Amino acid sequence: MAAAPALAEIVPPPARVASPLLAQPRQAGSGLYTWWGFEVYQASLWVEPGFDAAALPRQRYALELHYRRDFKGRDIAQRSIDEMRRVGPISETQAQAWLQAMAAVFPDVSTGDRLTGVNLPGRGAQFYANGKPTGEIADPEFARLFFGIWLSEQTSAPRLRLALLGQSASAR
Repeated sequence: MAAAPALAEIVPPPARVASPLLAQPRQAGSGLYTWWGFEVYQASLWVEPGFDAAALPRQRYALELHYRRDFKGRDIAQRSIDEMRRVGPISETQAQAWLQAMAAVFPDVSTGDRLTGVNLPGRGAQFYANGKPTGEIADPEFARLFFGIWLSEQTSAPRLRLALLGQSASAR
């Protein structure tokens, strides 16, 4: 098992990550996502005062992924569609439209890069790469299914979900 990264690397200061995106942000939780033993990213959920996990679609929050590996943006988009299908049904036409939209807003990432998605209640999702806006997907159903990859009960990573929601200390 690899040594745990330094705490400063895992928990970035709120001012740097979520302050421009949320009012009075606080970190609800974080966890490391691994796949077949490889560290993929450290995920952090940033929320506003009064956050209620039972009302996710109506909440403004930011989900940040701090990548531990290099990935092509198109591959991130395709994996996102695959995972969104676990959360709820998506027609092939809708999947293709969302795939193109995500490919346009998800850049290629390198180790150390951060991608952040902000849930915009009733509107969709806004995306940032290393703090810079990359685009918005204006579709509330997209946002529900996309953030559901990590936050819904149908997630493929239930321990990470609990860690993000602050209900568990370990996400591996």
